[in-house]
Amino acid sequence: MRITPMKATAGIAASALAVTLTACTSGGGGEAASGEIDMESQVGYMENFDVGTTFKATEPVEFGLLYRDHPDYPFRADWSVVQHLEQDHNVTFDYVNVPLADLQTRRSVLISSGEAPDIMPSIYAGEERQFVSGGALLPISDYVEHMPNFLDKIERWGLEAEIENLRQADGKYYLLPGIHEIAKPQYSIAIRKDLWEKAGLTEDPATWDEFATQLEAVKQANPELEYAFSDKWSINSPMEQTLNAAAPNFGTLAGVGLNGGGLWWDEEAGEFSYAPASDGYRELVTYFAGLVEAGLMDPESVTQQMETGEQKFASGSVAAISSNDQELVKYRANFEQTGNTEAEVHQIVVPAGPYGSYLAPGSRRESGIVFAASAAEQDDFLAMLQFVDWLYYSDEGLEFAKWGVEGETYTKDASGKRTLMEDIDVNGLNPGAPKELRKDFGYHNGVWMLAHGSTEDLDKSMLREEVIAFLDGMNEKEELPLPPAIAYDEMQQEQAGLLQTNLLDIVNQNTAAFIVGDRPLSEWDAYVAELEGAGMQDYVDLANSTLEQE
Repeated sequence: MRITPMKATAGIAASALAVTLTACTSGGGGEAASGEIDMESQVGYMENFDVGTTFKATEPVEFGLLYRDHPDYPFRADWSVVQHLEQDHNVTFDYVNVPLADLQTRRSVLISSGEAPDIMPSIYAGEERQFVSGGALLPISDYVEHMPNFLDKIERWGLEAEIENLRQADGKYYLLPGIHEIAKPQYSIAIRKDLWEKAGLTEDPATWDEFATQLEAVKQANPELEYAFSDKWSINSPMEQTLNAAAPNFGTLAGVGLNGGGLWWDEEAGEFSYAPASDGYRELVTYFAGLVEAGLMDPESVTQQMETGEQKFASGSVAAISSNDQELVKYRANFEQTGNTEAEVHQIVVPAGPYGSYLAPGSRRESGIVFAASAAEQDDFLAMLQFVDWLYYSDEGLEFAKWGVEGETYTKDASGKRTLMEDIDVNGLNPGAPKELRKDFGYHNGVWMLAHGSTEDLDKSMLREEVIAFLDGMNEKEELPLPPAIAYDEMQQEQAGLLQTNLLDIVNQNTAAFIVGDRPLSEWDAYVAELEGAGMQDYVDLANSTLEQE
């Protein structure tokens, strides 16, 4: 017997939202039925799973998991998070363990070959599009009515537009994003505040031009510096986090922000253009090329490994480095190990640029999860949906993934304030503690908490005062308009995927070459012509044609 999925039971409003978020349309054509589950074959699921229910499979289940192995906290099978998921929730994993640096490539191979594991976290919106037409990914929108916590938060936090933006041409979406109650940008630049003060500088730079002026002053006041600034995140593309953070202030997309397709939405014109060919992108690249030409930025920034950049900062050969709030703690620990007691590290608010002071669109949406299409054929599929909903979207699951287990890794007082055990540190909450929450316990790990997408309470629960100040400063920026969804049909998606891959290769190679001076910026027009030769206009026209179909 086959029956339609059981409905979420988070109330009438959530049920209505489930209909909206599962509705399948194509070219404005009407609703289709949600996915069906063969309930007679299902095992391990809970009969009355709902908001507020602790998930525990009714019998042991094992899910395939693409695990992103971070070099800062290498995977351990004896982690507390692994043990508690098995003991308390009856869940184990068949791991496909992939180093962080190889994640995108290995994921593409696994999906394309039909060998993808059930659950694949750490994927950003847009990166899934290339796999939709091949049928290798699960249309998760067909099944979200089994996910009451997800539906509840989307409704209460007003994130319907962000979810609608994920839909493909068939009216379905294939990615479940991490979501924030408030915007929580993380990436910027960490500076040696002591060296800044030596140069007579006490305020964060208000603009990128002012940052360049400060770098010059710092280098002059500290002649032992080889460079004033070095970037360490070029894992998949040059300076991918710094360019991404800076880009909205130049009126463009860059770095990891190109992974969603690289299309810039012009709200006034009502159309897309290709960001890496824009005047804003040229200004962005010209700015960082100027830092290299002036001897202020390390030219190895566009290629070097994370550890190399960190060593340069710790050794005192550079005064600033790309950063986020977690990395600040690592930098301070590195200075302690080198015996540098003078170093004072501070993360600046991302400066404004010639376009203004902006956050990227969709800033309350984080990296998310995609599922192998074959997951729906398994006898523990419903249990898998419930588990994912509990871990990534329930208040209890989010707290567990972030803080661990009360009484083991943290305590909670009557007011609800959480405190790490004295012998455990993370992000500098207990400096000098012998254990670390990620390395020794496996919690606070982006694989199980979707890049920390969470409630405002949990997002701020571990933040040091300096991080709250950074967050408040970033939230003073205006968020750029969220672009409409690009809903390609199968043929269009295949064409767009091929064009996007070819274009992005040209963009990444030339971005690096322009910044370090291997290609002069006088050849910008020639670079744009190369993009045109690779099908840029066809790519843009294809995206804009989907707007006409709506």
